[in-house]
Amino acid sequence: MTRRPMWAAVTVGFVCLLGTLVPALAQQGDKGDEVERVKNATIVFTEIMGAEDKAIPKAILDKAEGIAIFPDTLKVGFGFGGHRGRGVLLARNTDGTWSSPAFMTLTGGSVGAQIGGQAIDIVLVIMNRRGVENLVRNRFKLGVDASVAAGPVGRDAEASTDLAMRAEILSYSRTRGLFVGVSLKGTVVKADTDANRDFYGAPLTSRQIVFEHKGGAPPPVGELKAVVGRYAK
Repeated sequence: MTRRPMWAAVTVGFVCLLGTLVPALAQQGDKGDEVERVKNATIVFTEIMGAEDKAIPKAILDKAEGIAIFPDTLKVGFGFGGHRGRGVLLARNTDGTWSSPAFMTLTGGSVGAQIGGQAIDIVLVIMNRRGVENLVRNRFKLGVDASVAAGPVGRDAEASTDLAMRAEILSYSRTRGLFVGVSLKGTVVKADTDANRDFYGAPLTSRQIVFEHKGGAPPPVGELKAVVGRYAK
């Protein structure tokens, strides 16, 4: 019997994953427009920070230069895992307030014994201006274009905060009520140019939105900025 080459098995597994992922993503995208994405980001961040004993430490948020929130990121696996989500990025202004959100997508994959699918919330905390500058590019790869590490959580995490903040980006995920730091090395973050255009009514880049403040603050941006500002002072 001729043994099937390993690369053939990899290809078959990847095709199976895409067959599961693509229809699910299409369905996910049909559930709401950019307004709903902003509302969901507001809800996710409020809920995460409401659990003080398991929230992102205040020492981290107070030093953050940017925050990206990806609600209901779809994570699937069938031997080969993958995740894709749509979210928003806000940057801290020079006066300490927060910018309007630029729309982003997040895509990644992994290999391992996994099966099934679930929705997770992902939060990226960007610790310096360089990290934000990288994220507003059209395409950005975590762990390659900037260092990324699983972030500490809760009141008891203060001791590890200094070590964690050596990374440019700290990553977190929440699923089934559990909020933990997560490694997202290799995950690709891209500007969602179509969403930026549809929401702001002009073909604005992520840089123009978060750094040049073009596009204004259409509803419900004000609520999202207020919630982020409440916890990241």
